[in-house]
Amino acid sequence: MRLFVAIATGIVLLGAAPAPPTPAPSAPPASAATWGVAPSSAKGPNGRPAFTYKLDPGATVTDYVAVTNHSTRPLTLNLYASDAFTTAQGGFDLLAGGQKPTDVGAWVRFTGGTVTIPSTSRLDIPFTLTVPNNATPGDHAGGIVASLASTAADAQGNQVAVDHRVGARIYLRVSGELQPAMTVENLQVRHTGSLNPLAGGTLTATFTVRNTGNVRLTGRPTLTAAGPFGLGRRSTDGAALPEILPGGELTTTVRMTGVPPLFRLTVNAAVTPAAVGDQVLDPQPQSGTARATAWAVPWPQLALLVLLALGGWALIAARRRRARQLARAVAAAREEGRSEAGRQTERASEDGEVAASAATGAARRR
Repeated sequence: MRLFVAIATGIVLLGAAPAPPTPAPSAPPASAATWGVAPSSAKGPNGRPAFTYKLDPGATVTDYVAVTNHSTRPLTLNLYASDAFTTAQGGFDLLAGGQKPTDVGAWVRFTGGTVTIPSTSRLDIPFTLTVPNNATPGDHAGGIVASLASTAADAQGNQVAVDHRVGARIYLRVSGELQPAMTVENLQVRHTGSLNPLAGGTLTATFTVRNTGNVRLTGRPTLTAAGPFGLGRRSTDGAALPEILPGGELTTTVRMTGVPPLFRLTVNAAVTPAAVGDQVLDPQPQSGTARATAWAVPWPQLALLVLLALGGWALIAARRRRARQLARAVAAAREEGRSEAGRQTERASEDGEVAASAATGAARRR
């Protein structure tokens, strides 16, 4: 769905089963009008999920589209074909109703641009698809649309035209050399650390996958990350990509958890192309790759190391302080011992002198 200047267009692309259209967000349903579009034969729908062809340049094919009115009143619908493209989110979409197709949508012809269908009825409408002589080989995608225009008020109360569209897909492969190829571009990576110093962080990689070949492709992205010298190498697979049409692109994100913060990470994103449905890719195309780097500073681990270093320094300082105190105590004890020994020597000397004096006096008295 798109909003243009005073025009809102709702698009629903269906497979084989008809279903009611999805209205634009700002517009109410078109008076309970419901209709469906499906591949058909001259006798009615034949169960095909899409209009699928493989034709040579210059070839013409006649086919039928069933337009069914599920409403209890007649409907007059615009009937036309348009080109398809891949949205940024990987969806299948058609050009806006007022945009002129230049590919397979321009190669489809109806006898008239509008059709009126009685209530609760179905018309099997013929059309022709003519491949130009200079059509490029490979896949061309589009759709056949039955649309109903109405008016509604937007959120500001302004009257806008709303184009309710229901369609069926067209997949055309023009014969010739197939060149399946994919590229990975605009790789952006970010590492988010964990507060737990014993756990790794989360690596988030966002990149664009572009189909540069001529075949519609899918694939599965792979993300690889490693620190300096390949340390802590890890890899993970992302979710499978939706169908990407030739020339289309989409942006995807892959996350990897438990990535160790090794200061500088080298990240590689790769996508291996794969066939859509029952296609066969021969030869198998090479993977598209891209490389980027990301800082992964281990702040929690550095903080833990600082705390451990401070703790170790405090322990060593405490031991040295106790050793110095013990040394001072021993030195004081030794000094006290020496002092006591000196005092004892002095007392012994004094006692000896007294004894000598007493002996001398006794000798004189005799």
